[in-house]
Amino acid sequence: MGDHPALIAVVALLAPVLVSVLGLSAMTLVPDVQRASRSLPQFSLHMPAQPSPLPTPNPEQVVPNGRAQVRVPILEYHYIRVNPDPRDRLGFNLSVTPPDFQAQMDWLKASGYHAIDLNDLRTYFYKQTPLPARPVILTFDDGYADFFTTAFPVLVDHGFKAVSYVVPGFLNNPRYMTTDQVRAISSGGVEVGAHTLHHVDLTKASAAEQNLEIQGSRSALEQITGRQVLDFCYPSGMYNAAVVAATERAGFQSATTEIAGTAHAWGDRLTWSRVRVNGGENLEQFVASLGQPEPTVTPSPDY
Repeated sequence: MGDHPALIAVVALLAPVLVSVLGLSAMTLVPDVQRASRSLPQFSLHMPAQPSPLPTPNPEQVVPNGRAQVRVPILEYHYIRVNPDPRDRLGFNLSVTPPDFQAQMDWLKASGYHAIDLNDLRTYFYKQTPLPARPVILTFDDGYADFFTTAFPVLVDHGFKAVSYVVPGFLNNPRYMTTDQVRAISSGGVEVGAHTLHHVDLTKASAAEQNLEIQGSRSALEQITGRQVLDFCYPSGMYNAAVVAATERAGFQSATTEIAGTAHAWGDRLTWSRVRVNGGENLEQFVASLGQPEPTVTPSPDY
């Protein structure tokens, strides 16, 4: 090959590549490497299939009265928006995008879920009134403006009830609803619940501050809506025995927390659990978070 310097140069350039290829081919003959290659994930360009709606229950089916405990997911939302700051991880977690929210409501509707409110759940226990099949409660914390502009129209379009936990001290400020918008949602089928006057940590407040924040929020919202406000939500899920007692003294008949769960009883009505809907979760995760629906029955003619 001494007479062919060009050929020698080409071989020299290709030698590392040939060695690498031959080496990789030989490695596949080694058992450990073969096992490792089989364990590598197989990637696909196909998008994951969306969960299909559940079969629609018979419209006559109900959750019968008389059960001491029922499974009713109380979903916890905050913002319905695209998070404006990608660096804000908390904001991202609290923000369900409008397309995701639309898809969630579409799935609930197609699967025969009935959006009730806290009045309905309380009535089930103390007036022994049946619930519709697959009940779910949609709650929205803090009274953000995007509830009125983005979530409310979707709820109306689906015929869904909801609960908006409003902080009166935040109203008419940027990012929050106005008092007129709160009146509008109250007139439009949304139950308005209280969330303290200024979204304070009640566990760190004095007894006087607790009473002001809890009772004051109820009084302010009743003046705005002209309706009784009987349901409360602890800011950031923070509560203790003194806070629960103050909530009951203020006349509230239920209160929700950030404890995860879907089962509720009358005895724990001041610490009802919820299911947080996080920003970025896919529809399959949303469906899984609902848990198993409460069993239903078809009432007899004399029910």
